[in-house]
Amino acid sequence: MASRPGLLTDWPWAPLGSFKYLLLAPLVVDSIYSFATIRDQVKLLILAMGVWRIVHSQVWISLSRYMTAKGTKRIVNKSIEFDQVDRERSWDDQIIFNTFVTYLAKVYILGTNILPFWRLDGVVLAALLHAGPVEFFYYWFHRALHHHFLYSRYHSHHHSSIVTEPITSVVHPFAEHIGYTLILGIPLVTTLLCGTISMVSLFTYMTYIDFMNNLGHCNFELIPKSFFSLVPPLKFLCYTPSFHSLHHTQFRTNYSLFMPMYDYIYGTNDKCSDSLYETSLDREEEKPDAIHLTHLTSLDSIYHLRLGFASFSSHPLSSRFYVFLMRPLSLILSFILTSFSSRTFVFERNRFRDLTFHSHLLPKFSSNYMSQRHKEGINKMIEEAILEADKKGVRGEELNGYGEMYVRKHPKLKIRIVDGSSLASEVVLHSIPVGTKEVLFRGQITKVARAIVLSLCQNGIKVMVLREEEYSKLAEFLEGDCKVNLVLSANYSPTIWLVGDGLSKEEQKMARKGTRFLPFSQFPPTKLRKDCFYHNTPAMIIPDSAQNIDSCENWLGRRVMSAWRVGGIVHALEGWEEHECGDLDVSIVNPPRVWEAALRNGFQPLVLPSLETKGFNNSY
Repeated sequence: MASRPGLLTDWPWAPLGSFKYLLLAPLVVDSIYSFATIRDQVKLLILAMGVWRIVHSQVWISLSRYMTAKGTKRIVNKSIEFDQVDRERSWDDQIIFNTFVTYLAKVYILGTNILPFWRLDGVVLAALLHAGPVEFFYYWFHRALHHHFLYSRYHSHHHSSIVTEPITSVVHPFAEHIGYTLILGIPLVTTLLCGTISMVSLFTYMTYIDFMNNLGHCNFELIPKSFFSLVPPLKFLCYTPSFHSLHHTQFRTNYSLFMPMYDYIYGTNDKCSDSLYETSLDREEEKPDAIHLTHLTSLDSIYHLRLGFASFSSHPLSSRFYVFLMRPLSLILSFILTSFSSRTFVFERNRFRDLTFHSHLLPKFSSNYMSQRHKEGINKMIEEAILEADKKGVRGEELNGYGEMYVRKHPKLKIRIVDGSSLASEVVLHSIPVGTKEVLFRGQITKVARAIVLSLCQNGIKVMVLREEEYSKLAEFLEGDCKVNLVLSANYSPTIWLVGDGLSKEEQKMARKGTRFLPFSQFPPTKLRKDCFYHNTPAMIIPDSAQNIDSCENWLGRRVMSAWRVGGIVHALEGWEEHECGDLDVSIVNPPRVWEAALRNGFQPLVLPSLETKGFNNSY
């Protein structure tokens, strides 16, 4: 929002939120009807152009976020936070607006239902009009927007983003977009009135506008030096991301739209443009201090990746009606990812104090880990990721699973592998209210589950287990007097349930009113009971000093990370030299040390509102 919002700042359909696309429904119906009755191709062409512009912009979003995560050729070394993502989630409003404007122009100005595919005179005329009137008018309109009166009421909204992303280019107040539409529409309206417009000129010009807008707002340099060295005059006809980045950091220079010649003519070009361009091109890929290795969870998590839809990833993963409608696309993307991707890739970059942490995606789903067909491929990808990180000199690599086989296979690893289980178990233990005498255990037996049960039994708390198989596996790790606190029982009376994968709906229905479900796995149970409390999966609130946090981790809230991931970060921050991975004997590990280190580094536990007044059992 601008510092002093002026007239027509908000978009007319802002209150509709995600339902704003329903405004296009009448246009879709009318286009289909017109094509079926009078073979009107132009209306369908206009809608197809809107869809193409959304796809085109999304490709730029994903590419930009991937490149900035790697750090290659990055221009501004600052972070993007949630406030910028929220501010820029309206980037598609201009596509809806332009679709309406173009549709109205067709209905009231264009007198034909068919456009020629190609007309050379129309393409040439559009190019000349853009290089002349469009670039000239835009330059002076842009300079006027930087006058304190208009800047405070409108343009300051756009300049709130110091570190730009492709979609930053179209995030403006509604009134400002009206001005841009009038200027950028000059070539299209002129060729339309002259009768020289064609399908190619319409699509090419709109794609050119979007392409250059997105390119200029990337936070990485991608135009090679050879582009300008072979044809030096191109320096005045095509800007670079670093050229426009200076406009967002210096504010009073580099006003041009896409052609810097007007800045050179009127003396507003930034003197640092050339040096920043060369410096950005020479910046090599950033070496991380630690790598977090993760995988896809549910089918919808494809869109939740930071490389995907920015607005999706900035909120906890949940069911959305439009995601269900996109299920066919989800299936296609999941097939491509799991079938043709043979290695991990970086998708996020975070900073904690002076350390850099990269998140790498293993392109497999949780269900693939249970399949023997995918087992060998998954292990190979994880091993390659570890060896590549070791080659780069990364301090640590966090795994979402047990990694002892890789340590044994490569005993000379310089990096340290951390699965984060110690901290995950401590997070669950510190979520249990003070004074608890008994808990009910139900779920698959994991390393985290064994550590939790061992600690509870050692502290005199009875752990009631519903299934004999689970009881037998847990009893193997208990010795001496504490073993009597593990009880096989069909009693559902405890109000504290420790639950993992495998909890059934029928078992949930047996819980007493007011029962607190505390998950110890990475997947939360389905919330069936409105009269019970459901805690998050083991996670912690990250410190305010953490930078470049603009996406949520699956179903967790903003600035909250899973305990497994935090465990790897803490391991790197503390500089510990030992591995924490594999199916180790939980009696010899030291989870409290990791918990204390996490608190010391600013991480905070999550608390259920109902438990805030009761405190925590910190005796573990």
